[in-house]
Amino acid sequence: MTKLNAFPLTRRGFLICAGASGLVCGFTTPALATWSPLVTTAPTTAPTFDPTLWYAIEATGLVTVNIIRAELGQHIGTAIARILADELEVDWAQVRITHVDTDPKWGTMVTGGSWSVWQSFPIYAQAGAAGRIALIEAGAAMMGTNAADCTAAAGVVSGGGKSITYAEIVAHGLTRSFTADDLAAMPIKAAAERRLIGKPVSALDIACKIDGSTVYGIDARVDGMLYARPLLPPTRYGSVVTTVDDSAAKVVKGYVSSLILNDPSGTVPGWVMVMADSYAAALKASALVKVTWTPGPTAAVGEQQIQDRARALIADPRGGALLDTGGGDTDAAFAAATSTVEATFTTATVLHFQMEPLNTLAVEVNGVMEIHTGNQWQSLILPQLATALGRDASKIVMRTYPIGGGFGRRLNGDYAIPAALAAQALKRPVKMILTREDDARFDSPRSPSVQTLRMAFDTKGTVIGMEHHAAAGWPTQAMAAFFMPMGTNNQPYDPFAISGADHWYEVGALKVRALSNDLALATFRPGWLRSVGPGWTNWALESFMDQAAAHVKTDPLAFRLSLLTGAGRNAGITPSDKGGALRQAAVLQQAASKAGWGTALPAGAGRGIATSFGQERGMPTWVACVADVTVDKTTGAVRVQKLTIVTDAGTIIDPDSALAQTQGAALWGLSMALYEGTEFVVGQVRDTNLNTYTPLRISDMSALDISFVASTEVPVGLGEPATTVIAPAIANAIFSATGARVTHIPITPQAVLAAIKRL
Repeated sequence: MTKLNAFPLTRRGFLICAGASGLVCGFTTPALATWSPLVTTAPTTAPTFDPTLWYAIEATGLVTVNIIRAELGQHIGTAIARILADELEVDWAQVRITHVDTDPKWGTMVTGGSWSVWQSFPIYAQAGAAGRIALIEAGAAMMGTNAADCTAAAGVVSGGGKSITYAEIVAHGLTRSFTADDLAAMPIKAAAERRLIGKPVSALDIACKIDGSTVYGIDARVDGMLYARPLLPPTRYGSVVTTVDDSAAKVVKGYVSSLILNDPSGTVPGWVMVMADSYAAALKASALVKVTWTPGPTAAVGEQQIQDRARALIADPRGGALLDTGGGDTDAAFAAATSTVEATFTTATVLHFQMEPLNTLAVEVNGVMEIHTGNQWQSLILPQLATALGRDASKIVMRTYPIGGGFGRRLNGDYAIPAALAAQALKRPVKMILTREDDARFDSPRSPSVQTLRMAFDTKGTVIGMEHHAAAGWPTQAMAAFFMPMGTNNQPYDPFAISGADHWYEVGALKVRALSNDLALATFRPGWLRSVGPGWTNWALESFMDQAAAHVKTDPLAFRLSLLTGAGRNAGITPSDKGGALRQAAVLQQAASKAGWGTALPAGAGRGIATSFGQERGMPTWVACVADVTVDKTTGAVRVQKLTIVTDAGTIIDPDSALAQTQGAALWGLSMALYEGTEFVVGQVRDTNLNTYTPLRISDMSALDISFVASTEVPVGLGEPATTVIAPAIANAIFSATGARVTHIPITPQAVLAAIKRL
């Protein structure tokens, strides 16, 4: 493993020094969380007990839990360690976490889709239970008692009037191991017996973040490395470098060279890397290097063209993939309908703008290319790196770092490739850091989308059929096509670009059609962004449900509840979706009750409601939101006064993190509903920094009333679900306040005013 340099003066150290005349707080705590680039462990001959690869217990009683999920500020290591420690019955003060590097033994390493706790719970719970059972049996043997008469708590085995610590058992020597099949069959404790899950405990990675000892990818450095700032081509794909003139840059002290990348993977075509011995010199030199390109075919493409293409795709009934929605003939339903309602909804291009700009340090050590960076899907980028570098994946390793904000951007590890190519070409370590503008231009944005929804009613106003057609650029098609399932018409589709449209409402015949916007895919690399498809599918679905309720002159809450029957395919038959639509109805009722649904509001105020199951039918997180807003009818300005959110995520592992995750998701949803969005102009995004791209500011904050349903059901995801209900709840509240419908996000004052004027 490469030894990273210690910084004589860090950014945090500078701030501490600069603030020396004021209040400076210091923290001296044990290292509870580590990331492998920072850890050098001396060889030890002391006994350890590692019954599975997920953790080890030292002879001191210390338990180290191996974490394969990325840390983005959500304290995932604490949540996973809590799951294991609860089953293992160990003292929380004895628990540490370490975030591991890439190795095939860990299996798939991905942090996204709100999957981390849901996927990790059974693995770590059963691993902990296995360790507890083994320690009880070994402890009983050492004490001369019957294992059936022994129990474990806080790292101590007790029985027959005797007790022995885990540390003593491990020091004596314990070598039992468990196979994957053993673990899969391992019973875990009943919910009533849990001591840590759902209870307040200290997060294990707080101290190192506060005291500045955490090293992010942007901090990594090694001796002799060069800094690189890329010059980006005019199009994401197809651009070819024709000339490079670096004569003016040669006067910059520290400038080394300008390198045209040759990328067999096709990830960064047309890139030129400006190399220097400091980042400041690389920035200065890059402003003086002149590059000319032959641009790719999308150099003139704009947002409207992308959206027009989406509308054309929807208009052609022959295209797209059909999801399995339980059958039913929608053509017959609409032909027999007494009345119908139809609407089209759109969303703008959305950028990530994570706090830590993209960066990578690549260095070859003993024939292995080490990639030092924060990443959310290591298993996805390693094969791409192998293609780009022309070497076997076994000769590449990704060192794990915490991430200073990801929001899905770092699921796409494309930013590792240019640094690795440069390091391989120059035979020197290369550290690439993107400026904020570079980051925006090289982003994998959430695609703009167009959706058309239709609903059919019989003579009694009963819903007898519904269609949902959604067109957008598909991130999974662009980066992980192997992950796409087949529709019922034998066409592949991106589940992350249509999830949410396959809802839990009983609407008779239901058709859901997903269409890939080929022009979007040619213009940019669509990316996963917090909530991905449900960020647009639920925007359309829940806005449309309000319109449908108005069509049959029914209260929006009552209309939704009448469709959440929990019948048939909407009953929920797996452990993850147990209860089905009835659980969604329950959070809807609770949110409405907490928000005072149906009570009178002053003039200019409105109240709107929306509900969702979060991300996927296979892992539903039931969530509902009521938005209270005020609208200035003379300017169209919208002010969100309060968001009331109720969530049923099954078992809540970490209450503090659950609340923080839901707060962050809700505010992200608010930001995208009213403020965030850009557009493509001549093949590039219009906004490349936060002076013109304007996310939610503190002054725009609303009051938040967030609560969780007490549950012992399967724990599911919390990182994204609340994001999906905010925009439609706000749009529905705007209708309540003004009688005007808005159908595009972000919702601008100009759009609201125009909708009011159309009344």
